[in-house]
Parts: sequence; C-alpha cells; structure tokens
Amino acid sequence: MGIVKISDELHEEIRKSSNVMSRSINSQAEFWIKLGMLAELNPTLTYHEVIKKQLLKEKLTIAELLHE
Repeated sequence: MGIVKISDELHEEIRKSSNVMSRSINSQAEFWIKLGMLAELNPTLTYHEVIKKQLLKEKLTIAELLHE
C-alpha cells in the first residue's frame, strides 16, 4: 500500500462522500480513482454504462444485487 498526497479540499470532499455512500474514506477514494481510470479508458461511455460494464464483467445483474 502506498501513500497518495491530495489537497485538504479533496480529502474533505472524499470524507463527505464516504459518509453519504457508507464507505470508508479509503474505499471512497479507491472507488473514485478506479472510476476515473475506467472513464479515461472508455471515454465514449457514460457513468451508467461504465458501471453496467463492470457489473456484467463480474456476471452480476441488478436483479441479483437487489435481492441480496
């Protein structure tokens, strides 16, 4: 594991979002980093398309997620 330096302002935004999304601060930062990487690799896809693509990759459906 490494250390990434970010601004205090960004850290505060991650903290706020982590509370809303019920994630740890590290998990929220990791989610945003992964999503940003996927967005750069798939610039023509929308947010929802990127998420759907990842769910399909894991062979998960929305129905399965809702019934867990």
